[in-house]
Amino acid sequence: MKSVFDSVPSDFRLLSVLVTIVVITFLVNWAVIAIINRLEASKLATASVDKTALNFAKRLISVVIYGVGVGACLTRIPELDIVGHSLLTGAGILTLVGGLASQQVLGNIVSGFMIVFFRPFRIGDRITVSGNYTGTVEDITLRETILRDAENNRIIIPNSQISSEVVVNANHTDSKICKIIEVGVGYSSDLEQAMTIMQDEIVKHPLLIDQRTEEQIRDNAPIVPVRVTALGDSSVTLRAWAWADSPANGFVLQCDSYLNLKRRFDEVGIEIPFPQRTISFADGS
Repeated sequence: MKSVFDSVPSDFRLLSVLVTIVVITFLVNWAVIAIINRLEASKLATASVDKTALNFAKRLISVVIYGVGVGACLTRIPELDIVGHSLLTGAGILTLVGGLASQQVLGNIVSGFMIVFFRPFRIGDRITVSGNYTGTVEDITLRETILRDAENNRIIIPNSQISSEVVVNANHTDSKICKIIEVGVGYSSDLEQAMTIMQDEIVKHPLLIDQRTEEQIRDNAPIVPVRVTALGDSSVTLRAWAWADSPANGFVLQCDSYLNLKRRFDEVGIEIPFPQRTISFADGS
């Protein structure tokens, strides 16, 4: 006795199976990612789970699920065996091309694992790569790390490249930053007065933090030390060290300090030298 499915064309049955596998694959991926997102949103998870590792794991899980789905579809198509045998004559070339093409991809994936495991930086950290690219880590995918710079541009760096470069992380273990505020004053200026003004103006800034040790506080060490660091051709260089709780606040502290120091120096007559050139013209020119 024939069943109902015996009257159904084989092509239609194959298409039904493939569609079912695809739908199940999408549903499984959606369900798994939804569960991970719910755990990420919960207060309990966010207190102990690293967001960088979680985002990387979500992408890796999706790749595995879709890979299993594609593999299940291919096993249901008998004709692929024939296609596979016909390609054996060029297997050596295909293997070589595939190996060369996959080296970089696999290298990026492995480097991504190393970044997530050893954590030289995380999502939200402000980093500088090889002294050329500076930005906030926005995402770490299986292939690349994405930085957002101060102009809101996205800098996309392959994981294999960034893992082999020198990375300066402003947020690694400690977000505090020391900003150097350097000003040149004229040789005829009162250096003690200029140094006192620098200390007073910087200490008044609301973003400044006190980084002195208990011993330095007992010894009445200044919150903002100011030193003469160079005797230049036309000016004496004064340098102050000021601390802020983050790179962003440190930048604001530095910019505001330069503005305030210029105003105060102008008020008391302290000269900030600038290059001057005298141009003479030959007769008849």
